[in-house]
Amino acid sequence: MKSREIMALEESLGHHFQRRELLDQALTHSSQAREVEALGAGSGSSASGSSSRSSGGDNENLEFLGDAVLGLVTSEALFHRFPEFQEGHLSKLRAHLVGQRHLLRVAEQLEIGRYMRLGRGEEKSGGRNKASLLVDALEAILAALYLDGGWPAARDFIVRVIVEPELAHMKLETSAIPVMDFKSALQEALQARGGPQPVYALVKEEGPEHKKTFTVEVRLPEPAMGQFVGRAQGATKKRAEQEAARQVLEHLATLPGAHPNTGKDGGTA
Repeated sequence: MKSREIMALEESLGHHFQRRELLDQALTHSSQAREVEALGAGSGSSASGSSSRSSGGDNENLEFLGDAVLGLVTSEALFHRFPEFQEGHLSKLRAHLVGQRHLLRVAEQLEIGRYMRLGRGEEKSGGRNKASLLVDALEAILAALYLDGGWPAARDFIVRVIVEPELAHMKLETSAIPVMDFKSALQEALQARGGPQPVYALVKEEGPEHKKTFTVEVRLPEPAMGQFVGRAQGATKKRAEQEAARQVLEHLATLPGAHPNTGKDGGTA
């Protein structure tokens, strides 16, 4: 990445990196790292050195760490901000704040896509606009912030950019907490209609063991509710189920006699 691009991103992040290689790695997708490794392997005598440099050069491990940092910072912020809230309410808020839908909005606001380093195939397939890649890169950046600037740098960014703006938008002091556990909300909505529970089915599981993608479908139990099928992907079955349940909830809200508490806002758990 060019120096002026790094400086522009650092300004958006509010942190000047002492180890800029951490930021570079956080923005490197595995497709790019594999291409670099393949080029090194084909360069004869320099193959060993290039391979060792590219090993671990993508953002997957940083994403793992960033996810943990995000969860802890968010939990701490909510614990101190809302001491009167019950554990269930705090969990729902945290699920929303660390969920893919909210993180995607943050990644888009920061224009993370323009800085990512992608392999040619991923570039051609529109990787700079893929939700999963943008969220992964954002979580990797959180880890880079933590490793470079310590806990204060990571906490400042997460609270300032991810947590506080969204809490202000939600206006929790004057309104009810929005629905974020869509599976429970769907169950309650169907119970209110006197119908049986929805049917969840795992229809596809793909990818390596450490980075699987799950596709889940949710079907309504009665023909009277329509033949609508919620279908979603997620990094875990739970996330996919939550997103699919949200789709079904939105469908139910369009039917006659929809329950007023059917939720349309929130994120995946």
